Amino acid sequence: MPATIDAPQVSQVLDRLHAQAETEDEQAKQRVLAREAEVGERLGPPQRYELYGDAPLSITPEVGRLYYLLATARRAGSIVEFGASHGISTIYLAAALRDLGGGSLITTEILPQKAEWAAENLNNAGLADLVEIRIGDALATLHELPPQVDLLVLDGRNDQYVPVLELVRDRLSPGALVIADLGKDDPDLQAFQQHVHDSASGLDSMSLPLDAGIEVSVLRS
Repeated sequence: MPATIDAPQVSQVLDRLHAQAETEDEQAKQRVLAREAEVGERLGPPQRYELYGDAPLSITPEVGRLYYLLATARRAGSIVEFGASHGISTIYLAAALRDLGGGSLITTEILPQKAEWAAENLNNAGLADLVEIRIGDALATLHELPPQVDLLVLDGRNDQYVPVLELVRDRLSPGALVIADLGKDDPDLQAFQQHVHDSASGLDSMSLPLDAGIEVSVLRS
């Protein structure tokens, strides 16, 4: 039996979304670069995300498959995702839950239009029954969580990675995984890496050279 991410209903949705992201994400990044060149400095997260607009800001297929493999290997029954966007990474994570026999995935999205697209894409992939989409600021919407979270995925606004991690921290199960999608030359993401590499964090972390960078951390039991 093929993995759910390779099933036609899922792979066709992913192929379409990745093709869309390849065009729209590059256009969004060029808007940011042009504005930064105009003002002569790096823009802060609020300004950058305003210019990104409705672009998916997607992970690559390679990173998506890594998400799927790590969720499956951890046998995650409860997943929390910060930043659904169009639902691309959410599909990979939900596919892992399907192949593990079920579970729950809580994902967040601050923009209602993106949340609507994510819900539609999950429905088209046949995975909507595994996912709860919470609309709004994750620091407000993630206060109520399952007793234990096996996997936390950080893929939203960069300056909120540490606050979201600390918000969910008390719910992480022993040996829980934390996966963070990074970016190049971003001071907020560098601060996150310093945080999780600090021995006082209780995490063991490793940076992977995939796409713009992936940080994988394990909570010490």
